[in-house]
Amino acid sequence: MFDKILIANRGEIACRVAATARRLGIRTVAVYSDADAHARHVAACDEAVAIGGAAPKDSYLRWERIIDAARATGAQAIHPGYGFLSENEAFAQACADAGLVFIGPPPSAIAAMGLKAESKRLMEAAGVPLVPGYHGVDQDPRLLRAEAERIGYPVLIKASAGGGGKGMRRVDAPEAFDEALAACQREALNSFGDAAVLIEKYVQRPRHIEIQIFADTHGHAVYLFERDCSVQRRHQKVLEEAPAPGLTPEQRQQMGLAAVAAARAVGYVGAGTVEFIVEQPLGYDHPEAMRFYFMEMNTRLQVEHPVTEAITGLDLVEWQLRVAAGEPLPLQQHELALHGHAIEARICAEDPERGFLPATGTLHVLRTPPHRAFEVGDVRLDAGVAEGDTISPHYDSTIAKLIVRGESRAQALARLDQALARLHIVGVANNVAFLRRVVQSPSFAQARLDTALIEREADRLFGQAALPTPAAVAVAVAHTLQGWRQRTDADPWSAGDGYASHGQRSRRLDFLVGEQAVSARVTWRRRGTVWLQVAQGDGATDAELCWHTDPGGGWALAVAYAGLQTRATVHAWGERLHIFTPQGEHVLLAQDPLAHAGDTATEGGRLTAPMPGKVVAFLVQAGDAVKVGQPLAVLEAMKMEHTIAAPADGVVEELLYAPGDQVTEGAELLRLRSASA
Repeated sequence: MFDKILIANRGEIACRVAATARRLGIRTVAVYSDADAHARHVAACDEAVAIGGAAPKDSYLRWERIIDAARATGAQAIHPGYGFLSENEAFAQACADAGLVFIGPPPSAIAAMGLKAESKRLMEAAGVPLVPGYHGVDQDPRLLRAEAERIGYPVLIKASAGGGGKGMRRVDAPEAFDEALAACQREALNSFGDAAVLIEKYVQRPRHIEIQIFADTHGHAVYLFERDCSVQRRHQKVLEEAPAPGLTPEQRQQMGLAAVAAARAVGYVGAGTVEFIVEQPLGYDHPEAMRFYFMEMNTRLQVEHPVTEAITGLDLVEWQLRVAAGEPLPLQQHELALHGHAIEARICAEDPERGFLPATGTLHVLRTPPHRAFEVGDVRLDAGVAEGDTISPHYDSTIAKLIVRGESRAQALARLDQALARLHIVGVANNVAFLRRVVQSPSFAQARLDTALIEREADRLFGQAALPTPAAVAVAVAHTLQGWRQRTDADPWSAGDGYASHGQRSRRLDFLVGEQAVSARVTWRRRGTVWLQVAQGDGATDAELCWHTDPGGGWALAVAYAGLQTRATVHAWGERLHIFTPQGEHVLLAQDPLAHAGDTATEGGRLTAPMPGKVVAFLVQAGDAVKVGQPLAVLEAMKMEHTIAAPADGVVEELLYAPGDQVTEGAELLRLRSASA
């Protein structure tokens, strides 16, 4: 076994590898960019080496600097994690040339599986089922368009050299093909340095099921069962679970053996994932009719590997280290077994209501449910950030991964919902509330899975922001009154508790929820009782308000109002009150009655960047007349492209940036004079 390894990655990924290395007594070396000098993964390792600027191309993708760092620190091997250089055969070869062990497959296997088109040709020769498509080297747009016609719409255009949803578009009609192809090629070139694409038939009601495989240098290869990764947004995974619901033992074995055959076809060594697209031609209630096709192989450990660890009780990073050190696989196929059900939720800094736009900012609050970190447990949370850290625009938007395990899928679902309720994030837009809605949706709860689940359940998943319940307002009021009491204990003259020597006294509290005003009136009556009236629609709820602190179970307040008892935690951030209860989160803005409403005039014709990023291109020029919905500019953030469209008919007056410029969130990109002006 190794004495010291270098981890060529950052964030949660590097922390994950470091945790297993520490348990095995292996010393670790971190590398970090200028933006990550104080990052959690740096502290998680025994040593750390600076390797360059904040942008990945200036640091984490500079493999020559990483190899120099390994040599300088005496590391014997390099673990690439997942992402960045983990599937770069040139880096794997450079490690070997430098006398360092690359903890991953041989360069030849990475090369064979790295190009989707080439890998599909290899799989066809190995007898692995393929989706009908075009995987050729000729990239003439006219030929690609003709192949799409031959395959039949809808088709999927995919970057040949990468994954993660980058360089991928569904095309439903011939007239949309050219624009989609150009966008895919731009993203592919930017993300992977290769603009080549392949075209495949878009499978109807598809499920995304992947098989975890492992192989060693002694000729052994096994599959560690499957994961269902069908719940996706923008072709990127949101929830992953193992085992895949509805799969029969025979189907599991067929897919597992096909995955092992794929690995053997390229002389694979180490951890890998063979991904299949699974067609459900007769619908969700006929799993016996499912057909699976090879999609691609990821020649690395996957982000979602913890669900496999949860159902097998194994540490896959330990297996990687042992195989890379020349040891045989710890277990053979007949010794592997499934135990229970596990689900992983990716907690991301993004805004689901705005097309999942990535978000940046400071994690003013990051409170987590009771859990284990980086090891198997009923609730596990893997994170590379802590409260007070900043989510920057330089890297992906992942905050953490929440993994739960149960004896059954129903138990795992219940534990996941409970754990999400106890995950409190303030300061950065995030997808926690959205994930709870997905978990509670009929399609997911009933395992009616396919990659269009989010679109199919859109009415339940989006646009759900509503006025808070009277119970939530009662929590906000109780939190406010509790603060007054604490100030009174420190200084009786600053009392805000409504004390009067006789009679009763009232005070009105106003809150803003989105653009809706919510009012509450607190009345202090004799014998110290507090009554609360919450206006709701045309009526009002008037009842006694009681609360006490530290009720147990980790919630800060227990509030009783109008016959209901609510457990809650309130995090105040400026004038905003973020109220977390087992039922969900509400955000109320406390209104200062002396504050002015300000100018509410709209700024017609002004277009701003919805998130920090880089201007890729302007699709119009000054003086152009445009129609509402017409694409105007392309912005890139966190390796994904976002199109800015005209909010109304008008004429472009001025472009305020040039392609390649970096812009901040809210920056005005161009000026548009409304046609009605």
